[in-house]
Formats: sequence, structure tokens, C-alpha cells
Amino acid sequence: MISQLLRRYSTSNLSSKMVQLHVVTGYDKFQEFFKNFDSQGQKVHVLYSSIRKDDGTSWCTYCERAWPVIDKELEKTDPNSHFVRVQVGEREVWKDPECPFRKDPKTKLRVLPTLVRWNGPQRLEGEQCDKADLIDMMFNDDDD
Repeated sequence: MISQLLRRYSTSNLSSKMVQLHVVTGYDKFQEFFKNFDSQGQKVHVLYSSIRKDDGTSWCTYCERAWPVIDKELEKTDPNSHFVRVQVGEREVWKDPECPFRKDPKTKLRVLPTLVRWNGPQRLEGEQCDKADLIDMMFNDDDD
């Protein structure tokens, strides 16, 4: 599944004007990714969502609605920026009150999907993530 996502977004399949995409699944991989990640001063947006199956479906209907809108807005985003798609896990992982994404003071997740500017105040949650105008503002706002 992840390999299909990576193939779909691999740089060889995209124009040189596409944002730099990263996909991580699960809390441990999320922690590891950001421990080693260097944005080189570029904007970083993070989408926390459910796992996206090979056929594009998910247990999270809000995520299913948000993905195509976000993907379309990514086409217009600064190609030097980074977009990190964090798949929090299956439904039972997310619904567990002890889910580390819920408890982490950096993520403070309450709802999926959640789109944030990493190290910034910008945050969209739930149904806000399928509003193209809000996503566009977040991706193109220069305030940190």
C-alpha cells in the first residue's frame, strides 16, 4: 500500500514543480522521521489521517473527503516545501484513548484528518480539511 503511494508520488512521476512528499505510518515511524528530518528552512505541512488503502478508501470518511482536495491544493504549493502524510493507523489504533498521537504534546490530535504547519500555529481539523480555500491559505500563508 505505501509502496503504491510512493510510486504515485515519486519524483519520477511528477513534474519538478511538486511539493516534496514523505509518507510515514504509525507513531514510532513518525517520531523517527522527525528526529532525523531537516526541512532546510522550508515550510513543512503535516497531514495526520487514517491509513489509505490501495483502492483509495479508508475507515475514516472525513479523510476520504479531504484527500482529493488536499492533493489538488498540493499541486499549487511551493515545490520547495515538504508535505508529510502521517497515517496514524487502523481504526482500533486511533480509537484507543491511549493512542500516542492523542497524548503527544506536539501533535495533540483530537480528530482525523488534521492538517498542520509543523512548528507553527496553523491547524485545520476534521471537515475543515476538505475546504480548498482554507487549505490554500494554510499552504500559502507566510506567517509562522
